[in-house]
Parts: sequence; structure tokens; C-alpha cells
Amino acid sequence: MRFLLDDGQREFGRTLGRMLAAADIPAAVRAWAAGDSGPGRAVWRRLAAAGVFGLAVPEKHGGAGFLPVELVVAFVEAGRYAVPGPAVETAAAAVLLDRLGDTGPAGHWLPAIAAGAAVVSYADSARGPYALDAAAADATLLVSGDTLRQSGASGPVQPSVDPARRLSRYGREGGEGGAVPVRGPAVRAAAAHAADTARLLTAAQALGVGRRLLDDTVAYVKQRTQFGVAIGSFQAVKHRLADVLVALEFAEPLVYGAAVELAGDGEAGTGIAMAKAAAGEAAYAAARAALQLHGALGYTDELDLSLWIRKARALRGAWGTPAECRARVLASPTAAG
Repeated sequence: MRFLLDDGQREFGRTLGRMLAAADIPAAVRAWAAGDSGPGRAVWRRLAAAGVFGLAVPEKHGGAGFLPVELVVAFVEAGRYAVPGPAVETAAAAVLLDRLGDTGPAGHWLPAIAAGAAVVSYADSARGPYALDAAAADATLLVSGDTLRQSGASGPVQPSVDPARRLSRYGREGGEGGAVPVRGPAVRAAAAHAADTARLLTAAQALGVGRRLLDDTVAYVKQRTQFGVAIGSFQAVKHRLADVLVALEFAEPLVYGAAVELAGDGEAGTGIAMAKAAAGEAAYAAARAALQLHGALGYTDELDLSLWIRKARALRGAWGTPAECRARVLASPTAAG
């Protein structure tokens, strides 16, 4: 598949990049990790004003319709600048509610999501017992089997490899209580589509994280010297970074190709799984290279680079580990044939 962004999509990405570069995102990330969501919500409102969350919301609820390619463009930038909060989960919740139509609480939450007035955590019990950033969210939507629950409550915050990804356990400890706005087979079908969307947007975030880590590491190895020369001139360093670049370049068309498939209402699950595995592994390789090539600096929490290193590790397993995604690809009829 040959795919190129058009001029409008490229400019959308550049505009978001300039906007996020002007914000103090590292400070917002550290505040979010400490339990203060105020600065992060301010970033969310700016993203909403730029139309980001409306890309997952239908026009009748104040959005632009479901536009997967533009969503991927936006979430690559969100990863590049390490935007905190359950942005993927909020977009997935919007997709879920849209699929459920008038049978769910779409009329209440979708306009608020499009406007950036609502942060919504979304979880599927099939993926594990945790909801991301439920403590900071206005609501948590939980799919369990064929039941959709809505709750404002959350369990104790659990530690994560990425301190800015605050996990809350549901079930007996976190509570599966709350309203049950929808129950039935339509919930499971909508949840499958929402999970594919979450997997794709997580891949896009990982791609942005990997790009940022590579850019920062390339800049650093041009400045750090050993034996009187920049370490970036060493063949071993060049080869290490070239391997990361190749992995990111390989993942990028898979991510955008999966977005095109999803936009076409076709079976995009296999393509999304391929994109998620490739982008997650590429970002993780970028994080490992950044950690090693920055030397002792790479291990310090005070260095902003640590925010992206930790996020790469978390995104690698979020909404599908590489092993799970590869298994889905191998189980597809195309692979079997």
C-alpha cells in the first residue's frame, strides 16, 4: 500500500507540533504523575480547541466524524511531546459510545469529549483489571462481557513503569459498581471496534515517542565527546541509531496503512496488530538506544528524556503486547493462506 499524507494533514500535524512545543509539557507530565491533573487538562483543552478529540466524535455531537488518519497524525504528535492522560482511552470511549448510538450515554459524553470538557477512562475486562488514569477522569467506562458500566469511582492508584500512567484496579478492590447504561451483544461488538481504535492510537503514540527519542539522541551524540571527538562519529553508535531509524521507518507506513483500512470500514484488525507490534518494538528500541547512548544521564529522573523512555516501555504493552499482536496476525486467514 502506498500512502502519503495530503497537505492539509501534514499542516495539521505541524500545527499541533508547534502548539505542543510552546507548552511546558514535561512540567504537566510531572504534575500529572504527582496527582495534579490541572496542567495536563489545560493541554487537553488546547488539543480539543484544535479539533483533536472531535476526530473521534460524530458531527451530530459536535465532532468532525470518525477520521482515523487524522487521529493518527494527532496522536503521533501527542507521543512526540509526551502529552499526559488517557487520551487514547478517551478517543476509544468516544468510538464505543458512537457505535452504541442512542442505546448508550452518547448524548451526554460525546459533546463533552469533543469540547475537551471531559476526560474519560475506558477499560475492557478482557484486557486486565486496571483502568488508566481513572482517578483523574470525569468518568470511567468499563466493558465486562456484554455489559457497559459507567462509574466515577476508582480503586487505589497502582504503580506503573511510567509514573504519568496512573492505574486503578477495578473489580472487588476498585468496584464494578455504577450505572449500567447498556447491556447486550451490541456492547461486545462496539468494544471490539473501540479496542482496535485504542490499539492503533497507541501505536501512533509509540511512533511519536520513538521519533522524539531518536531526535534527542542524535542531537546528544553530536555533542558528547570521547577521545576528543563526538561519539556520533563512532561506527557502533551510527549503526545503533541507524537500526532504530530503520525500525521507525518500517513501522510508520504500517500505522498509517492501518488507519486507512480502519477508515474504510474494512477488517483492519490484522493491519492494526501489525502496526502496534512494529511501532511498540521500534519505540522500545529507541528508548534502549537513548538510555545507553546518554550514559549515566539516561538513568536520571531529572532529565526530561526519562519521560519518553518510560512511556516507550509502557506503550509497548498497552492495548496488546508484541506477542499478542503477532499471534493475532498469525491467526488471520491471510497469514494462514
